[in-house]
Amino acid sequence: MISRETAWRIFAGELNMSSLEMKGPDEKSPAYLITPLGTKLNRVLVAGVLLDKQNIGSDEDPLWRARVEDVSGSYFVNVGRYQPEAAAAIASMETPSFVAIVGKIRSFKPDETRTLISIRPERIVRIDAQTRQRIVLEAAQCTWRRLNNMKTALSMPDASANDLTQQGMSKEEAEGVLEAIGFYGAPESTRYLKLIQNALRVLLPDKEIDLGFPEDVSDMPDEIIIDEKAAGDGTDADKEDVILNMLGTLDRDGRGAPMEDLISHAASEGIARTEVEEIVTSLMDKGLVYEPVLGRLKKI
Repeated sequence: MISRETAWRIFAGELNMSSLEMKGPDEKSPAYLITPLGTKLNRVLVAGVLLDKQNIGSDEDPLWRARVEDVSGSYFVNVGRYQPEAAAAIASMETPSFVAIVGKIRSFKPDETRTLISIRPERIVRIDAQTRQRIVLEAAQCTWRRLNNMKTALSMPDASANDLTQQGMSKEEAEGVLEAIGFYGAPESTRYLKLIQNALRVLLPDKEIDLGFPEDVSDMPDEIIIDEKAAGDGTDADKEDVILNMLGTLDRDGRGAPMEDLISHAASEGIARTEVEEIVTSLMDKGLVYEPVLGRLKKI
């Protein structure tokens, strides 16, 4: 019996940096996309905000294209006739809404310099904010494990996959790490630590997250350090509530609140332009606000 491929938890920021494809010896062999951190992808489980969707096919033969945003970037989704359950689900979904997707990775190289990556869902479901946070946490934990696997492999230059499995990696992890190092070289640790940090800020908005940001993955700390900060008098949270309420009031035509109107109204509450921009960025990172078009903001 053929076992089903692992559905890896991964952020868009890691997925979209990938360009190494691995294919088996025959047509029926599974194909993989190797990420810079050594994830050997065939299937994924991801979560984010469904921001837009479009049926570029017909009612009888739908072909949906959609964009789902997580804390680090966008997943691009294609759903066609061979995924009838997923096609029916996405057709009924409103934008924006929190969604989770289990599906297969597809990559396409339009030229030698670009790799376009999309997800072909086996299943797409609407989820609540709590479920989305749980999947974000799992993705952060998995990304941290992959960074540590890289650190281990780079400290053992002549290691084989068998050597790495003896260090606690699975066979898939060991093979993926070695392929990634051979193709991409040592990863830029700061990029991925910032990705984890942004995810933790969404999960722990009242804490200060310090991941160290070494120049090289070999110098990466062995564990995540989270320095708790007193929540203070709640001023920042109060200002976020003010901005969220304003967005609802200023979105008069359903197309989103104009950013300049928001800044003008916030000034009357004693919130400066720079503070508004920082608060909006924070709300977008938390998945509470998005930008349907440039210069306009909507609540999720």
